[in-house]
Amino acid sequence: MASPGDPDFDALAGRIREWGAELGFQQVGIADIDLASYQVHLESWLSHRHHGEMAYMARNHDKRCHPDRLHPGAARIISVRMDYDRVGDNSLSPMQEGETAYVARYARGRDYHKMMRLRLRRLAERIEEAAGGHSYRAFVDSAPVLERAIAEKSGLGWIGKNTMLINREAGSWFFLGELFTDLPLPVDAPTGTHCGSCRACLDICPTGAFIGPNSLDARKCVSYLTIELRGSIPEELRRPMGNRIFGCDDCQLICPWNKFARISAEPDFAPRHNLDAADLRDLFAWSEQEFLSRTAGSAIRRIGHVCWLRNIAVALGNAPPSEETLAALRSRLDHASGLVREHVRWALEQQQEKAGRIPLSSR
Repeated sequence: MASPGDPDFDALAGRIREWGAELGFQQVGIADIDLASYQVHLESWLSHRHHGEMAYMARNHDKRCHPDRLHPGAARIISVRMDYDRVGDNSLSPMQEGETAYVARYARGRDYHKMMRLRLRRLAERIEEAAGGHSYRAFVDSAPVLERAIAEKSGLGWIGKNTMLINREAGSWFFLGELFTDLPLPVDAPTGTHCGSCRACLDICPTGAFIGPNSLDARKCVSYLTIELRGSIPEELRRPMGNRIFGCDDCQLICPWNKFARISAEPDFAPRHNLDAADLRDLFAWSEQEFLSRTAGSAIRRIGHVCWLRNIAVALGNAPPSEETLAALRSRLDHASGLVREHVRWALEQQQEKAGRIPLSSR
């Protein structure tokens, strides 16, 4: 454990913020490791099975709620945020473009995990140069860490009704990362909540995943259905998914605080392979090798080609009827995966039902 008398930790905290800015973080905050006030909410959420098949949320519960058990000796957590928005427009109109795939904004560019973790390590090295040896560990969504709780405690924002961290000056289009350290740095004060009576995020959710303010049933969330779920998507949730094939941004797009969001200059976050405006049929035609090649270094790759096709099949079923869409779906009817075949059959039924009302030949 570092000595509390040397160096000047108040001055060091100020320098840490400067170094963080130099490394590309838009904000740096410092919190203690007491997360007791968040533990009750987590335990209730888990007991109601709102985490669905995300078994990792229930594992290492002790470490999640007690950071010093995840990293022995931890006394403070340096929390950082990095803006990722490249659009600057919070219109919901992309969800009305039925033949265009909607990919959550965070996943359109390169995966942020390695890049942010590397920069956190560089931050730790600068701290080490100034303060001497210290015990640290960097995390970016890579361990049992209550990152939004920590960010809220460190003054980076508040956990909004949509369960996202919201910042008054930057909205919610940003990633979070943490640096656990044994240095007894001065902590920052929380900002308080500023959602007021607004419930736009709760009302906009296409699948009705919010049980109430700050309470999400992940099993109904489009992000869970398209990313975490590995089996069949419940039929009653398929139509509400619309054209969303990887994640969902609705509750952020509607949030009034995101009018203050800033465009990121990070080149890694620029959309790749036209994923901000790709045709569903084009993506559905990707072979497994093409999928692996084009999603290299992307957060999308973790769902695998089968779930990729499953998600797009649902979106094609929700698309306006056309001969081209029917042909695309039929091309996957004999896919090796029963999961893909099931969702393709459902999509074909949707297309044929709509085609009965709007004859394809008249289009």
